[in-house]
Amino acid sequence: MRLLIVGPLGGQISAATKIAMEHGAKVAHVDTIEQATTALRAGRGADLLMVDCRLDIAALIAANEAEHIVVPVVAAGVGVDPSMAARSIRAGAREYISLPPEPELIAAVLAAVCDDERPMIAADAAMKQVITLADQIAGSDASIMITGESGVGKEVLARYVHKKSKRKDKPFIAVNCAAIPESLLESELFGHEKGAFTGAIARRIGKFEEADGGTLLLDEISEMDLRLQSKLLRALQERVIDRVGGSKPVPVNIRVLATSNRDLSTLVRAGEFREDLLYRLNVVNLRIPPLRERKDDLAALSQFFIDKYARANGRPARKLSQEGLAQVFAHGWPGNVRELENAMHRAVLLANGEDVGADAIRAPDGAPVGQRDFTGEAIEAAQNAARNLVGRTVAEVEQNLILETLTHCLGNRTHAAHILGISIRTLRNKLKQYSDEGLRVPPPPTGQAA
Repeated sequence: MRLLIVGPLGGQISAATKIAMEHGAKVAHVDTIEQATTALRAGRGADLLMVDCRLDIAALIAANEAEHIVVPVVAAGVGVDPSMAARSIRAGAREYISLPPEPELIAAVLAAVCDDERPMIAADAAMKQVITLADQIAGSDASIMITGESGVGKEVLARYVHKKSKRKDKPFIAVNCAAIPESLLESELFGHEKGAFTGAIARRIGKFEEADGGTLLLDEISEMDLRLQSKLLRALQERVIDRVGGSKPVPVNIRVLATSNRDLSTLVRAGEFREDLLYRLNVVNLRIPPLRERKDDLAALSQFFIDKYARANGRPARKLSQEGLAQVFAHGWPGNVRELENAMHRAVLLANGEDVGADAIRAPDGAPVGQRDFTGEAIEAAQNAARNLVGRTVAEVEQNLILETLTHCLGNRTHAAHILGISIRTLRNKLKQYSDEGLRVPPPPTGQAA
């Protein structure tokens, strides 16, 4: 994990740096918010900014966002100052740390804000086979395609491969290709030169250069448009990239991992994904089975999340009861590990007895987990919404179908896109259009990106 300290921190820089490094962070320091943005723009990346609360945190975040740089911020100040802490949070900081720092507090903030505490838990035989193959190929520089349903833990496995590789001491950079607009993804990956387009006020180093020497993860690679796929293929073949507006190629030394929750072979046949790029990326395929097929992992992960959120919320340590485990086994977990984690977090907060029982394991709407088939309901809702079409425009029917399906998926964009047979990017574009038109769009469930 990479920590960038911004400002003097009331003279506590050395103490904060020492504690962070003891917990595995690589620490750098700059004096001003302008220097922070410049460092990030130049490719000296960070996973977290610790900013002196006396600096203009809102201006720093705004300057970063103008460059399409998104890095979480925690504020730090000497002593416990409720007004300063509140002002920092309103400015956009995730947390406030009082100085001099406590080791346990900094460790907790690093884990919570950056979500670095994501161990590879594999108790099920099917998952153990995946880990065995990952261990076998981790030491090579071969490109790897990691496939599986949304929420199964593809990025966690990618980080595991990186940590087992000879590049483990170099950066691990992840880019979600589905979350970045097509017009910005090229600059995000390859960087740009000053004046390359409107708003390019300075040279920006892209993720390829930021990951130099390390590993670049292209998450949801299926959402990348064909034109950019061609540029990516050249980068993989020749190990050079071209910044947007640049005049000469830039050599890069990286290992590329990619993930997809869609069948790329089907996309190749449909002309939506380059076959030669698939061959280049898919040297080795690691397919993660859905959680419903990994009963032993269900039990191990459930207890892991119960322990994690009991500590985080100051709750007593509890075990998952036999009745609770039976309820976990009875549910299909269409959201996989992500859905299970949210459910166990809720269960920790709702549990009152000595164990976490079946009564505490509930869906976001309060219904007991395991007693509703949300995917089946969503399909039925989509079918019902498609009836009675006479006299309505195609746009009206499409809008109603999308919103009804999303409602019955409890706002889960990935499930709705799968049922509707469209890409997640198309769904997000439609939802943005509806929201701009003043329509109410169901919010995503906790833990899912909008």
